[in-house]
Amino acid sequence: MSSNNKVFLGRRVEQQVMGHATRDGDGVKLTRVLTQAHQRRLDPFLMLDNFGSDDPNDYGGGFPDHPHRGFETVTYMIAGRMRHKDSAGHEGLLQNGGVQWMTAGRGVVHSEMPEQEEGVMEGFQLWLNLASSQKMCSPAYEDIQSDAIPEYQPHESIRVRVISGESNGVQGAVHRSIDLFPTNPLYLDIHFEAERCFQQTLNPLHNAFLFVYRGHVNVISEGIKTAVNLHRMAILQNEGNGVVIEGSPGAKILLIAGQPLNEPIAQHGPFVMNTREELIKAVDDFRAGLFTS
Repeated sequence: MSSNNKVFLGRRVEQQVMGHATRDGDGVKLTRVLTQAHQRRLDPFLMLDNFGSDDPNDYGGGFPDHPHRGFETVTYMIAGRMRHKDSAGHEGLLQNGGVQWMTAGRGVVHSEMPEQEEGVMEGFQLWLNLASSQKMCSPAYEDIQSDAIPEYQPHESIRVRVISGESNGVQGAVHRSIDLFPTNPLYLDIHFEAERCFQQTLNPLHNAFLFVYRGHVNVISEGIKTAVNLHRMAILQNEGNGVVIEGSPGAKILLIAGQPLNEPIAQHGPFVMNTREELIKAVDDFRAGLFTS
């Protein structure tokens, strides 16, 4: 039973997805896990990329100047160093355990370039949609170092990093007005040192998924275990007000959820708007140099 006396009903796995290998930026090798095929189902999330290599040939080119409009990028660095610079005057160093949360809004040109010539570079980039009322807001940037991300241990063998949202009473590092940013995202990084269960409440209206980036886990619902193996994304059914995850020793996962916007999605590369006409204007504005101030 939960603290408000409502029965806890764990969600089941609806579908599992294996990402596909690709390259982006200046040849950066990555796996695209959440693609356009799942944007509607996982609204408000548009994309999830997982990059990771110890070969500089796979990441050395980085992501030179490129534009965005109409959504947010959330970059979570597991290992490595990457420098962010953008046309709004923001600059920051993304490094081990840190997060870069950028709101592109009406338009920004930015770069993300490695500050290392060897060693492992590993992390994730999540694209989070903006509501139609906020797509043309002013660009913003938040650089969150690892020690600023709240952590807690629901059990001595489980460690939870709360990037955004709330987990068992612990507030995440990112706080925004729900009136302005109704997606209200939950973003957790959960580490298991032993075979233990972790329980997280979820708003029944929110879409949710998890991604396993170390080991494997089981999602438990009504006594039934569904195995989710390494490098799999599990989309969770919307029936239920939480999720129960049993981790194997050494397992690490991302658990992500948010309020769907239920608005039209019109995307052309790095521009995500609501209509074709807005996309055409985004391209025209970029070509006219209007993203540089």
